[in-house]
Amino acid sequence: MPHLTTTGTQLSATGAERLGFGIPGYAHPLLAPVEWAELTRPGTPLHWVVLNVADGPGDRPDPHCLEAAGKLRNAGVRVLGHLDMAHGSRSFGDLIAEAHRYLEWYRIDGFLLDRCPTDRADLHEVRRTTATLEAVLDGGHLVLGHGSHPYPGYAEAADQLVTFSGPWTDYRWSQVAEWTADHPPERFVHFVHGVPRTHLEEATRIARWQGAGTIFFTDRTERRGQSSPFEALPGYWDEIVSQIGPGVSE
Repeated sequence: MPHLTTTGTQLSATGAERLGFGIPGYAHPLLAPVEWAELTRPGTPLHWVVLNVADGPGDRPDPHCLEAAGKLRNAGVRVLGHLDMAHGSRSFGDLIAEAHRYLEWYRIDGFLLDRCPTDRADLHEVRRTTATLEAVLDGGHLVLGHGSHPYPGYAEAADQLVTFSGPWTDYRWSQVAEWTADHPPERFVHFVHGVPRTHLEEATRIARWQGAGTIFFTDRTERRGQSSPFEALPGYWDEIVSQIGPGVSE
């Protein structure tokens, strides 16, 4: 059973009723029209959706992505641009230039900084980037896509941290870092692929117990040479939407 890596610490249930989806980034709207259309369905508990045009904003505005982003924003859904930090190897200038293109072309509401570093040594540069993005956005929503538990100081650098991204076989036995108990569930995100339909309720219980407020579960699996398992709707989308319950985007 997943558990805190310390004893005697209780996770707060505060925010559990706000459990909802963060969409890591579907395929291009021309390749996944059903997926993008589903995101505007009234009552779907969406916290945000990531727009990834071409491993970033691309070289020029894409009218199909602009239309998809516009429909989501008109429906009250927060749209985030995808910025790849490449574990710290991307330059500050390149990231900020991409951020400006996202804002100019798609009027996004924030960013997912994918493949964000996790070490203490990289925190200063990440803080520099997030502080600049906050100024560029004049607020907005920032998510650090670590994929695992980072050094605790990263919690002060953004609105949310992705502290798990991986397969169900790892997630069901995963442990949550002790320091996360000092923060409310709305600060943490879990992305899990390969979740069988028969284990959906268990996966949701794990997310709540570990203190995650934003999730995305899919039955699709990661295979070498194929696209991300998160780029399409899970086969049980209707079921998981019903399980979490009706909601509104934040």
